[in-house]
Amino acid sequence: MFSTKLFELLLNLGTDWKVCDVKVNYLDSEIDIFIDYIPSKASCPDTEELCSIYDHRSSRRWRHLDTLQFKTYINCKVPRVKSTKGVKTITVPWASNFYRHIYLFERLTIDLLKATRNQTQTAKLLRCGFNIVNRIIHTSVKRGLSKRSENQRFPHLSIDEKAFKKGHNYVTVVSDPSTGIVIDVAEGRTKKETKILLEKIVNEINRDEVETVSIDMWKAYLSSVKEVFPKAKVVHDRFHLVKYLNDAIDKVRRREVKKEEGLKNSRFVLLKNKENLTDKQRVLFDKIQEANYQASKAWFAKENFKNIFRSPSLKVALSLFIKWGASVLETKIKEIIKVARMFNNHIEGVCNAMVETASNAMAERLNGKIQEIKSIGKGYRTFVNFRSAILFFNGGLDLYPHKSW
Repeated sequence: MFSTKLFELLLNLGTDWKVCDVKVNYLDSEIDIFIDYIPSKASCPDTEELCSIYDHRSSRRWRHLDTLQFKTYINCKVPRVKSTKGVKTITVPWASNFYRHIYLFERLTIDLLKATRNQTQTAKLLRCGFNIVNRIIHTSVKRGLSKRSENQRFPHLSIDEKAFKKGHNYVTVVSDPSTGIVIDVAEGRTKKETKILLEKIVNEINRDEVETVSIDMWKAYLSSVKEVFPKAKVVHDRFHLVKYLNDAIDKVRRREVKKEEGLKNSRFVLLKNKENLTDKQRVLFDKIQEANYQASKAWFAKENFKNIFRSPSLKVALSLFIKWGASVLETKIKEIIKVARMFNNHIEGVCNAMVETASNAMAERLNGKIQEIKSIGKGYRTFVNFRSAILFFNGGLDLYPHKSW
């Protein structure tokens, strides 16, 4: 038989609580520790009045950390007191009254989730139900968000979308490009949903302190940012700008390859950065440039656009962009011209991208991490679960309960 004194020393619950019994179930490999409250009075959890014990609840059972190979549980008939607020159950030091696991078990679950990044695998290792692990994710995220300062300032923000389910189902992810953490996530990408999310993230007092917001050209994002952060600079992400041009180059190549044999198998040759080409790809690239195809002209248009990045001032960027647009028109390549006109319609955000260092580069890396979460979790059926998983792994939150009983 296990010693009650041993578990009393290990649990270290203080003088108010006493281990009165320990029962071992060898068949199910379980240990049940029974705890009694000793004093005749206790504090009301609402008023903190010291009141006499009114009665006891029926016995409750909390999962503790394992003892050797045995799953271990704490059992207690928790006292109730009668205060000016009525009859209330007192607070136990080892767990929240709302859950059936102790704080230490919650901390271990959080550590295992960080290590495995997989809820199912974590539940297997802990020998508990998936629902317990899932509940801890939601609880710890809620706790972490509550610990964030309501007066938190974000000089720079990034807004990006992420596919949620098959079809046109997206979530909007707002992140801090300076730290690489996800600030929060909204279901959908409409103007209404985005605006509500931005107003929730930055309180009204601090909105004028947002200097830049890095976004793509999605109309709903643009409108939301201008309304919520009227003083912020809209910076169209360089990654997306170059992607538009790469898509145009590929369209030119696919149109032209039907007549030009020299463009066969050249897709990645034209889309990769020149310094990343293999020796074989470099040979093909040189041949394409010598042949002066429309695809090679489109490639040069993209490279000339990239050369405007890191302009010393907005005035210089605007001047160079106008010259670039004129040179694109001279190519008479419809696919590239279409992109140039789109850029011209968003000239302020495009030119800001030429000057500002802010970009969605960090947001794109986060996008990859979120995709990893989706893949490991084999998709998420509900937005609530998806949001909690994103914030748990990428929100930079203090997830742990501070109590360590």
